[in-house]
Amino acid sequence: MFRALVLELVDEKVVPIVKEVDESYLSEGDLLVRVHYSTINYKDGMAITGTGKIVRSYPMIPGVDLAGEVVESQSSDFKPGDLVVVTGFRMGELYSGGLSEVARVRSDWAVKLSPTLSAKRAMEIGTAGLTSMLSVLTLEEHQVAPGADVLVTGAAGGVGSTSVAILAKLGYNVVASTGRLSEESYLRTLGASEIVDRSELSEPTTRPLLSERWNGAIDAVGGSTLSKILLQIRYGGCVASVGLAGGANFDTNVYPFLVRAVNLVGIDSVMTPVSRRELAWRRLEEDLDRNLLESMVSYVSLDEVIPLAEKIMKGEVRGRTVVDLT
Repeated sequence: MFRALVLELVDEKVVPIVKEVDESYLSEGDLLVRVHYSTINYKDGMAITGTGKIVRSYPMIPGVDLAGEVVESQSSDFKPGDLVVVTGFRMGELYSGGLSEVARVRSDWAVKLSPTLSAKRAMEIGTAGLTSMLSVLTLEEHQVAPGADVLVTGAAGGVGSTSVAILAKLGYNVVASTGRLSEESYLRTLGASEIVDRSELSEPTTRPLLSERWNGAIDAVGGSTLSKILLQIRYGGCVASVGLAGGANFDTNVYPFLVRAVNLVGIDSVMTPVSRRELAWRRLEEDLDRNLLESMVSYVSLDEVIPLAEKIMKGEVRGRTVVDLT
């Protein structure tokens, strides 16, 4: 028996509860992992509060990522005692997730941690950090080079905070957009050189193009914000779309693509191939300042996750939140 956060469906309403469960609550897989740390992300907040159709069947253990120690392995690639990180692959949606003291996963989902990266550090980075680095890699691949002006929206959140820190360390001029201007000092500490009020980017416009402002952007908001950003990207620039906190739908026209050769690239950290993940994790060890990472991380117990999910959905949580399961 072990403790886990379980989502149950009662009278068509999602009911979260922390309780003792057995391995029948776990999905199939060839690795059994003692979870040391997990995190709580926006998608976890949606699942726990029953917002949207995240979970496909109940009961479900949520949690889109985990880091811990292999205790049983049916794979030749892993042995008991190996430390692994697992993110995405529909954990917490179709398959039981990381908000549990024990998890069962498929070995082709797991990335073995290097000797210099602990399970704790891996979850301080977590899915948000992986998503940030996948976004940075995409900007680089579209020739948005250090020294360029890059906008980060939802900058005080998990993906946003990590993106600001990585971009600043790499030498980009980072413009941070947030609806919480009280976080200006925090964002400047991470490396932002300019702060833009979220309302400035969310106001709709009927103009087909706006003045060019940024070479690239990492957008965690979507909706009308994404629409407006596209109209302000410089020629040949790139927007990495990573989230939908401001809505899943957006309106735009073809002018940014035809007149300015703007690239809009979707970032998926759920089904990204392991080879791409391994590259991202190597880069995260090099390009994410550990002191800055610690400044954006807070820790909670499993029992604190349920009320925290409500705060995440209200946009009241700063940076990264790690769930300590040790």
